[in-house]
Amino acid sequence: MEIRRAATVAELAAAEHLFDNPVRPDGAERFLTAAGHHLLLAYADDAKAPVGFVSGVETVHPDKGADMLLYELAVAEPYRRRGIARALIGRLAALGREAGCHGMWVLVDAGNDVALAAYRSAGGKDDGSCSVMTWDLA
Repeated sequence: MEIRRAATVAELAAAEHLFDNPVRPDGAERFLTAAGHHLLLAYADDAKAPVGFVSGVETVHPDKGADMLLYELAVAEPYRRRGIARALIGRLAALGREAGCHGMWVLVDAGNDVALAAYRSAGGKDDGSCSVMTWDLA
């Protein structure tokens, strides 16, 4: 397996099967060119397209410094339980360290046992202290 940073809209389009929705070229270009935005793709030797990805965004606050928000993670069903998610998370954490982030965090839907298992296997801990409030701005 190889993990590399996405650099082009074409690479993201090739990974479209991993995203929740079709890749929008304008959104992809904006993400790729924004400072502090990271998207890593995992490639398996036996696959023609990426088999996984993780995206992260550096968040900064005046009194807290920088954190890495693990924004989204996906691994294609046939490639799960092979350590790909753990490797992607580890690589994003390394990028965060290099960028001077003091921590990394992720929001997880309640009951998403697959995601929770992946995050725990990569060393993540649930501190049990969060609730998620959302606003629809559309």
